[in-house]
Amino acid sequence: MTADPIEGRQDPIKVMVVDDHPMWRDAVARDLTESGFAVVATAGDGEQAVRRARAAAPDVLVLDLNLPLKPGVRVCRELVGADPSLRVLVLSASGEHADVLEAVKSGATGYLLKSASTGELVDAVRRTAAGDPVFTPGLAGLVLGEYRRLAAEPAPAAGTGEPDAPRLTDRETEVLRLVAKGLSYKQIAERLVISHRTVQNHVQNTLGKLQLHNRVELVRYAIERGLDGE
Repeated sequence: MTADPIEGRQDPIKVMVVDDHPMWRDAVARDLTESGFAVVATAGDGEQAVRRARAAAPDVLVLDLNLPLKPGVRVCRELVGADPSLRVLVLSASGEHADVLEAVKSGATGYLLKSASTGELVDAVRRTAAGDPVFTPGLAGLVLGEYRRLAAEPAPAAGTGEPDAPRLTDRETEVLRLVAKGLSYKQIAERLVISHRTVQNHVQNTLGKLQLHNRVELVRYAIERGLDGE
């Protein structure tokens, strides 16, 4: 099975694998390489992961949560905070709801259990690179529920409703509404009859205008304004 490139590019998707168990890390890197991805770096602890990711600039970071020196959620938060275009797929042995939610709130795009097959991992990395949220079955509903819970809490003052807040275009608002309903970028593209890349561009433009950092904040913003119910 060969990984599909991100729409509009011919080079392989660049992936970095972070896990503190060498045999597991090497096996995942090998499987991804054999599936057509370019594994540009690996790391065995959190501090090494941050340094090497900044140097290697992967499209997707396949990240374990239980790391020495610096936990995976901190690695995710630091790297996504510095580069919101980075996609993080957590690959963890833990299916605990608290771990899943903490990872997503730290900026992870998806969460896959280590019990997943090689085929499931390959598909998850490809979809993560395309910007789609990918979760082990049963976890997606949990995450959407957390989005709604966050939206019910008092929102930070900055960028959430001031009179001079940036205006979104009609198309950006339409995309935002569908994101809030839990649709993947592919589903949004099909519904609006536009390309997957165009959906990505609208989301990135909206994040920039609203000074938000990731999908969690974006969905919270949308739900607070009732866009998920329209």
